[in-house]
Amino acid sequence: MSLNHIVFIVLDSCRYDSFVAAKTPNADRLGAAQKRYSYASWTAPSHHTFAMGMLPHTSPKEIFASEVYKDEFAQWRERTGCADIAFKEFLPDLSLPKVLRKLGYRTVAKVSMPVLNKSTLLSRDFDEYKLMPNHNDFKGMVAEMEFPEDEPHYYFMNVGETHYPYMLSGADLPHISGLHGALKGMDAVAEATQGQRGFEPGQMEMLRLQQIKCIEYCDALIGRIMDMAPANTHFIVTADHGELFGEDGYFGHGPIMHEKCFEVPFVEGRLG
Repeated sequence: MSLNHIVFIVLDSCRYDSFVAAKTPNADRLGAAQKRYSYASWTAPSHHTFAMGMLPHTSPKEIFASEVYKDEFAQWRERTGCADIAFKEFLPDLSLPKVLRKLGYRTVAKVSMPVLNKSTLLSRDFDEYKLMPNHNDFKGMVAEMEFPEDEPHYYFMNVGETHYPYMLSGADLPHISGLHGALKGMDAVAEATQGQRGFEPGQMEMLRLQQIKCIEYCDALIGRIMDMAPANTHFIVTADHGELFGEDGYFGHGPIMHEKCFEVPFVEGRLG
């Protein structure tokens, strides 16, 4: 049985309309980006659904949720090239990397967000799991990739460039407590946020445009992966959640119930 290599790229915090506004000639080679919806509004819980094998959904009407889930698991047949994968293969662990390891994959995860660090449950079923030393090191992830002919690889990559601060130096940005979310600076949250009422519209627009630039930077690196990957490589490019740039008084993501926090791009396919 010949299995496909799989490259699963999560552009952290990348909202759908930012992705569409960006120039993405490499991702476009896989097809047009779909608007899909994340199962969660922040990084950690969203990545747990990815580890289960569930991708952002289309929010279909007039259908039982169980049918959507079964169809999602069945799609791993085409992604892997193994027609024998059934839903029962995911039970009871509901672990995609465990299923892939049983098929003979080497499972490799490279992540940017500290909330996804190796001590979390997410790392359990990967052969290799690495928190990158730099928040913006998609380039370093790409440099470490290889595609052996005799061993199919599953690469899961959480990319930080599209997450605040969007590769800008801190001096250029309005201050936001907890760059990596609640994990960083918890003891200073009250002090940092006291009296803070929000940001100016011009600042929000600057941040939105910077995220678009970062998407374009990441697309160039996706092109590098495509150049080195063999024809039997299946690509998935998506996001774990969206981002708010001042809409309805919201900024960022997390404990926010707003459609822009859940809208994400989704594109997948093979080049061959």
